[in-house]
Amino acid sequence: MIITNIKEFREQNKMSQTELAQLVGVRRETIGHLENGHYNPSLVLAAKIAKVFNVTIEDMFIIIDE
Repeated sequence: MIITNIKEFREQNKMSQTELAQLVGVRRETIGHLENGHYNPSLVLAAKIAKVFNVTIEDMFIIIDE
């Protein structure tokens, strides 16, 4: 399972889901699904999101062994 900090970073930066989606080249719904844990990102998408906030992938996504 992957826990994401996207929403927290996005809100700290006063960014909408739509703005983030445009920056990383996905639909707004994809960002919503990521934030709600309904979708796991590809490595490329995870890297793009982390880069937007100038953090590591490990800061953005936490992998929990089930």
